[in-house]
Amino acid sequence: MRDLVLLGSTGSIGTQAIDIVRRNPDKFRVVALGAGGGNVESLAAQALELGVEVVGVARATAVQDLQLAFYAEAQRRGWATGDFKLPKIVAGPDAMTELARWPCDVVLNGVVGSLGLAPTLAALESGRILALANKESLVAGGPLVRRIAKPGQIVPVDSEHSALAQCLRGGTTGEVRRLVLTASGGAFRDRRRDELTNVTPDEALKHPTWDMGPVVTINSATMVNKALEVIEAHELFNVAYDDIEVMVHPQSVLHSMVEFADGSTLAQASPPDMRLPIALALAWPERVPGAAAGVDWREAHNWELRPLDDEAFPAVRLAKQAGREGHCRPAIYNAANEECVAAFVAGRLPFLGIVDTLEQVLAAAPRFAEPSTVEEVLAAESWARTQAQQMIATAAEGA
Repeated sequence: MRDLVLLGSTGSIGTQAIDIVRRNPDKFRVVALGAGGGNVESLAAQALELGVEVVGVARATAVQDLQLAFYAEAQRRGWATGDFKLPKIVAGPDAMTELARWPCDVVLNGVVGSLGLAPTLAALESGRILALANKESLVAGGPLVRRIAKPGQIVPVDSEHSALAQCLRGGTTGEVRRLVLTASGGAFRDRRRDELTNVTPDEALKHPTWDMGPVVTINSATMVNKALEVIEAHELFNVAYDDIEVMVHPQSVLHSMVEFADGSTLAQASPPDMRLPIALALAWPERVPGAAAGVDWREAHNWELRPLDDEAFPAVRLAKQAGREGHCRPAIYNAANEECVAAFVAGRLPFLGIVDTLEQVLAAAPRFAEPSTVEEVLAAESWARTQAQQMIATAAEGA
C-alpha cells in the first residue's frame, strides 16, 4: 500500500489519478489533496470519497467556500452532522508546498505553471518519490531540481518521458545513443510555414488526438509543447541536446523511443491514454494491471513517423539553443511563450508571431546567473513576461 499526495487533484492528471486509486484500493491510499481553489465542489467530493487527512487550496479566499462544499457534499451523501470528520484545510500560496512535505510515499505534482516548482523541491527535500507532471519544475527550475534530486527519485508522468523511462530499462546509460520523442504534430502538422499565416485560435484548438487544456493544445500546434519536453528529457535523463530528436507520429501510439549504441531501438507503444503513465508513476517500478487498454494486436496497424519540419516549426530548435545556453533561458522561453499564447488567443498576435516573438525575447535576454533559488527563476520569468508584452504591443502598433 502506497500513501499518496495528489497536487492538482481537480485537473485532468489529478482526476485520472483518482480513477486509478479508485480501481486499486489495495495498492494506493490518498492522504492529501491540493488544488487551486477554483472548483471547491469537486475538491470536497474527492476529499470525502477518499477520506483524506488534509486538503489544500492555493487561493486563501476559497477556504470558506470549501468548508461549505464539505457540508453540502456530506448532505448529498446522506451523512448526518457528526457522522464524518472534516479534513484539515491549509490555504494560501504555500499550501501546495506544505502538502508536498506531508508524510507519504509518493507526491504526484500535477500543479500547472511555475507554482509547481516549490512543491517539487519540497517533495524532493522530504525524500518522497516525485511523480512529476509539472513541466515548469524541470524547464524553469532544472538546475535547482538537479541539485537535490537523488537517482530514481523523479518518475515522469508525461507519456513521452514515461515511455523513455520504460525503454531505458533495456540498457545502461553508457549504451544510449539518442532519445527520440514522438509528437502528434498538433492541429497543423501537415502544413508548411506559408500555410500558417492566417490560422485562428479556434483552428489551433482542434487537436486531432488529445483532449487537453487550451494553452497545452496551442503549444502542441506550435510544437512548443514538444520543445519543452525536449528540455525535460535532457534534465531527466542527462542526455545531450544534440542526442535528442523529435519525430512526428500522428497516431500517438509510439510514445517515444531509445536508440542504443549497437543500433537497436526500443519503443513503448500503447493507445493514447494518460492513465497508463500516471499509474506507472504512482507504482514505479511496478506496473498496475489493467491501468489502460493495450494495443489490439489482432488488428492491422499503419504507424507513420516523419521528421519535424524545422522551418514551419522552429520551436524545438530554439528550445535546444536555450537549454544549451542555460542561465535561466529555458525559464525565459517558457514564460515568454505563455504571454505570446495569451496574446494569440486574444487576437493581438498572429499564430506565427508566437514563436517569432519568443525568438526575439531570447535574443534580447541579458545573461542571468544560473539560478540557485526559486526567486531567481521567478525574476527571470518576470523579465521575460514584461519583455514579451512590450514586443507584442509594439508589433500591434506597427500593424
